[in-house]
Amino acid sequence: MTSATFEPVIVSLLDTDLYKFTMWQAMLHQHPAAQAEYRFICRNQPEHPLATLADEVKAQIDHLCSLRFTQEELDYLRGLRYIKSDFVDFLSLFHFQRRFITIETEGAGLRIIARGPQVHVMGFEIFVLAIVNELYFRRYQTPEAYAEGRLRLHNKIQLLKTFSQEAPRRFPLQISDFGLRRRFSRTWQTEVVTTLRQAVPHIMTGTSNVALAREHGLVPVGTMAHEYLQSYQAFGKVRLRDFQRSALEDWVQEYRGDLGIALTDVVGMDAFLLDFDLYFAKLFDGLRHDSGDPIHWGEKALAHYRSLRIDPKTKRFVFSDALDLPKALEIYRHFADQVQLGFGIGTNLTNDLGPRPLNIVMKLFECNGMPTAKLADSPGKEHCTDQTFLAYLRQVFRHDISRQQAGDTHT
Repeated sequence: MTSATFEPVIVSLLDTDLYKFTMWQAMLHQHPAAQAEYRFICRNQPEHPLATLADEVKAQIDHLCSLRFTQEELDYLRGLRYIKSDFVDFLSLFHFQRRFITIETEGAGLRIIARGPQVHVMGFEIFVLAIVNELYFRRYQTPEAYAEGRLRLHNKIQLLKTFSQEAPRRFPLQISDFGLRRRFSRTWQTEVVTTLRQAVPHIMTGTSNVALAREHGLVPVGTMAHEYLQSYQAFGKVRLRDFQRSALEDWVQEYRGDLGIALTDVVGMDAFLLDFDLYFAKLFDGLRHDSGDPIHWGEKALAHYRSLRIDPKTKRFVFSDALDLPKALEIYRHFADQVQLGFGIGTNLTNDLGPRPLNIVMKLFECNGMPTAKLADSPGKEHCTDQTFLAYLRQVFRHDISRQQAGDTHT
């Protein structure tokens, strides 16, 4: 690839999800010496071998490592009240270091591993996913594909406008774009978000993409991801059984009331609720669903709040698991008079143009030389290469996915 033909996928270090910054700040302040390993995974079978992208991915990562935060970008981050001054000072000196990431072929696939100090490698995740995704879909970037994408986007807008004619519910429908990591392209994500914002501004309220939020006056949305809680499995600060409480407590101390949506499915909803006692239930604004049946999950969460004598109407549920608009509307209609709601929709917004999307992730596998794992409420979302640790984690939290799935049905 020559410099004349090189087209960068990433042009700004703000072109990532907000929760990377919020977790990054917490780790810098709480565990600055942590070492971590993140690995790229493709969960489905691509129509074209990802291995053919290896050289292009390497070139894009080289370019990513040349980028720095601009003064204007740093000023924007400094203006977010939960971002602290010393973290922005750290970012003013930060750049990705190429020695911490390897890209190789593995059969027809890609083997991408980021390994090193966690505060230096955790940020690679979203950029790697966006790079692989956009490079893969460049072969599909035709006028016909964009025409199909705009038609589907138009139909989504019509669905939302029709929904707006329904009798009002207690709490409004609020949708945010969560589609950066699997977007068709950066330009297409921008078009989708700005079009929705113009067409249904009362519904399209935010985006996880910090660069888009800054450029278009949107609310940046996000709190924590699985990697934050998983890291606490390895810190040794408390016994394994108490890692969630330790992670939530550190979050409370870091943000003092801001960013109060807790993620529930690192070791399953049942185990989470055992840790989410009256103290945390009062301190956190709400919960995020990311696996398992959403209606069953929501009913469990409502019952938990009521058991603590907390009015659910004062709390917020955020749904973000493989959503499309019909599914989001179904969930909304079920809960809209009982609790505040938010919906983060990703691939179905930013990569719905006809070609089959990739299901790619980049997950934390090790921290401080110890394995980490997620015991989600849905099969297929677990990532751990150490089966002994996985079995131990299941035993400690009495996690039985077959039993949970049998209960996660509704009519």
